[in-house]
Amino acid sequence: MENVAKGITHSTSFAIASKLKDYLQLIKFTLSFMVVFSCVVSYLLVPGVQFTFLLVLELFVAGILITGSANALNEILERDTDSLMKRTAGRPVAAGRMPVQEATLFAVLTGAVGVLMMWLCFNWQSALLGLFSLVLYAFVYTPLKKINSISVLVGAFPGALPCLAGWVAGAGAFTAGGWILFGIQFLWQFPHFWAIAWVAHKDYERAGFKLLPGTEGPTKFTALQSVIYSMVMIPVGLLPFYFHISGGVALWIVLACNLSMVALSLMLFIKMNVSAARRVMFGSYFYLMIVLLSLLFDKI
Repeated sequence: MENVAKGITHSTSFAIASKLKDYLQLIKFTLSFMVVFSCVVSYLLVPGVQFTFLLVLELFVAGILITGSANALNEILERDTDSLMKRTAGRPVAAGRMPVQEATLFAVLTGAVGVLMMWLCFNWQSALLGLFSLVLYAFVYTPLKKINSISVLVGAFPGALPCLAGWVAGAGAFTAGGWILFGIQFLWQFPHFWAIAWVAHKDYERAGFKLLPGTEGPTKFTALQSVIYSMVMIPVGLLPFYFHISGGVALWIVLACNLSMVALSLMLFIKMNVSAARRVMFGSYFYLMIVLLSLLFDKI
């Protein structure tokens, strides 16, 4: 009997762990964490806002709920195409481990709770930004990916809105700092996402996604677009210093990061291969983390 009880306990623990893993996959936790990271840093960059553990925790939880809801809806709507791609076939809805009804209920509840938390803990402006970002990502960007590559432009808006939402949560208004942080993350997404689409082009093509700016797959035109957007990031990166959000140390760090992105994009233009695209992709991850943290640590 004791062995039977232990077996039941072990099976129950395994089932709970598997379900938790599925929910973490459903909300794309790593991606959600990265998005919420930019939201929290933007909040802390607001003049006069100090680190308060409870408020930061509330913002983090609300952000994870809203972003996770958008990602869950994305997986629900793309379950058929996800099953066609190697990198996404194992997702819970696409693989059939989680019913669509369960995933939908989870997405609706988490999104509603997240938006309500933003409203009650911060202000209605940041709550509406969160809701707008969720709807735009799930119901405009997601279906547009199969229609036209302009989806990358559309998707860059909900991708950058967390910065603006974090700033507005702290400032209570749409002031310049929020738009500058929005602009930095908005522009960053183009070389970042095109590099991902370059690396995963065959998978995306199999699923019918149109994500590269050219119609013929990875081309010089795509690489040139990455170079152009990386260059535009340079003057935008100077704005936090100009508007007295951060100091001179951050200015030089951000400038170095922007020049590095230009160099990586230029190498992609020259080499035109997956290895160069992968370097742009990983370099962009480090870029965002270093830029945001440098702005925060050198906050005026």
